[in-house]
Amino acid sequence: MSSQKLKSGYTTGSHATALVGAVLYQYFYKEIKESIRVNLPNGEVADILVLYKNNLIFSTIKVDNDDLDVTKGAELSISLYEEVPKGLKPQTPSILEINSSKIYIYGGDGVGVVTKRGLKIAPNYPAINPTPLSMMREIAEDIIVDREFRDLHIILSIINGEEIAKDTANLKVGVVGGLSILGTKGVVKPVSSLAYIDSIEVEISVLDALDEDIVIFTLGNSAFDYAKKYYNQQNIIEVGNFVYESLQLLKDRKFQKVIFITGVAKMTKVAQGCKNTHNRFGGIDFDEVNIWLESLNISHQQEITLKALLENLTQEERDRFLSLLKDKSTKQLYRWLPQNIKSVDGVTLTSHSSPPLLDI
Repeated sequence: MSSQKLKSGYTTGSHATALVGAVLYQYFYKEIKESIRVNLPNGEVADILVLYKNNLIFSTIKVDNDDLDVTKGAELSISLYEEVPKGLKPQTPSILEINSSKIYIYGGDGVGVVTKRGLKIAPNYPAINPTPLSMMREIAEDIIVDREFRDLHIILSIINGEEIAKDTANLKVGVVGGLSILGTKGVVKPVSSLAYIDSIEVEISVLDALDEDIVIFTLGNSAFDYAKKYYNQQNIIEVGNFVYESLQLLKDRKFQKVIFITGVAKMTKVAQGCKNTHNRFGGIDFDEVNIWLESLNISHQQEITLKALLENLTQEERDRFLSLLKDKSTKQLYRWLPQNIKSVDGVTLTSHSSPPLLDI
């Protein structure tokens, strides 16, 4: 039986660029387009469907795809004005300079505004990343060519974007009032890890801009909930299974210390050299775990899960095993640590031990 091919899609930046093309075609040529051809940063070309709503108002639906993407199916819209629009949220518009004139781009309902340093966009500007803005400039130049025109004003909106943004890290990193218009390649690859790693990098950049000395990486919901009890939540970043990748994102940052907090199973994988703790990259090597136990003179049965192992140990044996695990995992993390970070600590959570001591 053949496997079904996963669907790719296009980024919010690609869809927003198509809307810019559609509204400029109507404004300059009185043409109502049903699709717009967009040149993507990766060299591909996309034909993106657009819907005419009213005079100088268009919308588009973000193409469904098989990625873990909260914005798929979202409706983006655009409206164009010759005068400065009123009633918008406070912001400084992005500007496209074309033929000695300017096109001002605003974030409407559902598009966030940046409020913190550390992102690719300066505070007070709409959350439209540089690559989509570059794509918008390119399509505008192609359509306008050498025409002279008065300054124009464009509002980009995302229907229900503020509600959708609650499922993202936008508010934490200082994007207030909705979603970001993103995309570096123009294409959303199915079930890709790139978007998740990009979101980790954004959180790191914002925290770095606050001149914080410590960053806390958590793996799993229990670890995140635990960390919130002991740390300022702005310092906590949920990194999924991306242990090694997250550490590499700290290169050339100002942090002095990183702490990993996770359960005993994932920390065992780290101790055994797993750079990514997802099951598809392998399981726990229990032969090695048995060697560890023998080095501690702990007798045990041939358990095949860590849960069963811990349940069969005494409290004193569990404490010794967890101390060894903390030592081995921390030493492994040091091997992957960028040179600018001075200290790393692996904190292991387990229901069978008292809360770990956090040395901060």
